[in-house]
Amino acid sequence: MSLPSTYADRNCSLARALEIVGERWTLLIVRDAFYGVRRFGDFATQLGIPRAVLTARLKLLVREGVLTRDDSAGTVEYVLTDKGVALWPIVRSLINWGDDFYSPAGVKRALRHDADGALLDHEGRCEKCGELVAAGDTRIEPGPGFKPTDAELDPVSTALNVPRRLLEPISASRG
Repeated sequence: MSLPSTYADRNCSLARALEIVGERWTLLIVRDAFYGVRRFGDFATQLGIPRAVLTARLKLLVREGVLTRDDSAGTVEYVLTDKGVALWPIVRSLINWGDDFYSPAGVKRALRHDADGALLDHEGRCEKCGELVAAGDTRIEPGPGFKPTDAELDPVSTALNVPRRLLEPISASRG
């Protein structure tokens, strides 16, 4: 549930930001959009989210300009806008925080500079060249704390479990 519109401190930018991305599931939808998930059914499958909740969150993210809804190719896809991509440092920081405090076996997904393959530090800097790496130049891959499932994976899950660049759309074949 979003913060009430009568929130006492209307001069708080954090409160306003949380009204957009603070509801349950919203940041996970944004995270999966960074991972390349674009289709409604793929978000639903990856997150295990109720379809009505997913619909509401996607509508909010589109209305607020975090995602665009593109149906020009005959299928509906949700794509991060520049405003959405600007959330990457926050998403990356939350991933790092979760790994630091809740993943004793190590990072679940390692972040690397796609240009030289070096790991990124917590601030998103390449440990080899020192560059602050943009989301689109970041490669994500399973880390030492990643635990693959024994279940047979759908094509999107399979694509998410191998090294890939952020923001690159998942183009899994569909039968």
